[in-house]
Amino acid sequence: MFELLKTDSATGARRGRLHTAHGAIETPVFMPVGTQATVKAIMPEQLRELGAEIILSNSYHLFLRPGHEVIRRQGGLHSFMGWDGPILTDSGGYQVFSLSDLRKVSEEGVSFRSHLNGDSFFLTPELAVDIQSALGSDIVMVLDDCLAHPATREDAAASMRRSMDWARRSRAHFDSREPSSQALFGIVQGSTYPDLRKESAARLIETDFAGYAIGGLAVGEPIPMMYDVVEQTAACLPVDRPRYLMGVGTPADLVASVARGVDMFDCVMPTRHARNGWLFSGDGHIVIRHARYREDPDPIDPDCRCPVCLKYSRAYLRHLFVSREILSSMLNTVHNLFFYLDTMRKIRHFIESERFSELPIVT
Repeated sequence: MFELLKTDSATGARRGRLHTAHGAIETPVFMPVGTQATVKAIMPEQLRELGAEIILSNSYHLFLRPGHEVIRRQGGLHSFMGWDGPILTDSGGYQVFSLSDLRKVSEEGVSFRSHLNGDSFFLTPELAVDIQSALGSDIVMVLDDCLAHPATREDAAASMRRSMDWARRSRAHFDSREPSSQALFGIVQGSTYPDLRKESAARLIETDFAGYAIGGLAVGEPIPMMYDVVEQTAACLPVDRPRYLMGVGTPADLVASVARGVDMFDCVMPTRHARNGWLFSGDGHIVIRHARYREDPDPIDPDCRCPVCLKYSRAYLRHLFVSREILSSMLNTVHNLFFYLDTMRKIRHFIESERFSELPIVT
């Protein structure tokens, strides 16, 4: 399923290829986030044109609306949303974590109330697998228990071991179904405690997963601490399986984490920032609403080859944003996603060339 094609001798950055039923994915890879079966403000055809290879959708949101069985009857998530490439679905563990006053965690699973209408549900590791099976995603994530930062060692240990028990149950239930082309990934937990992360990784490896995610980060810890946890955790994971850092991050975070052995990323930052007028460039970000861009004829980034930078000025993009035109979100999203995907293309090229340490600093 996963081929490790090249490892940069100076840093340990990895170049690989992940095979799925809906196509091969060149890694390191960034996955645009399509939480509710859509990447906001952009069409699937445009995602393909920008070079997106895989997208992420969230089973928690799709379970609540329109319902996983509705999507199954529509031919699965690929058919439903008009995307023929690979899809990874998150189990909903992070979304349940964010509902702090609407959920209760037990050893069996999580009881929670819908943020939409208050209806009560009980999510178990087995149900999380069943939901993702109905969606038909290529990569299925186990249900995990995610903690905020800071967390006491006692709480982190209890949460991690609960997550490992859930991972074992997820694996058993996944294996009990009819054989399919789906792949199941485990999620390493343990907060910022190296020994707990090491124990978590060892237990997941013993259970055996097609890939391993590093979860429970970007939840409030300092960036240097996050990098340390990523480096320590990646070193515990099998060389021949993909490594996925969940919910991270800035372009600089991607480069730093690839240098620490990570292969896969997702984050809402490029699309959410686009809708808020925050645009990425090689010289640092641009807040397009600022008055200084009112008559600026330049593109967002003179070195960018995206369709937006080839055609539109900062002055026009500012006009769209301050006028609250829908096209503002669309064009900004195209640029930001291109910037992220192009950053990954450059990363792959520099690894292949054994020059990863020479990669220009990305902000």
